[in-house]
Amino acid sequence: MISPWLPGPGAPLDELVRNLHRQVEQEGEGAAVSVELADGTLFHLISITAEPGFGFVTLRPHPEDGEARAVIVPVGSIAQIRIGPEEPPHRLGFRLPDRTSS
Repeated sequence: MISPWLPGPGAPLDELVRNLHRQVEQEGEGAAVSVELADGTLFHLISITAEPGFGFVTLRPHPEDGEARAVIVPVGSIAQIRIGPEEPPHRLGFRLPDRTSS
């Protein structure tokens, strides 16, 4: 019987990160990776490593004003990992109603 894998200190983090890297590679050039933690914090990543281990991984988010260069989190706090095409930066703005339609 195969036992389910649960994130934690005994989890194979090297294998998790290696498989994630493989999935990103399959996505192709320009793939974007983001990690959402259980508390809702979202990181858009440059990289992820299995260091320091013992149930923790290191996330390296894209630099933004005031953000840390590296965040070490317990793998069990990761709620979701998203892999997809890189999205252009969102621009906030206001759109006036179309005056041609009444």
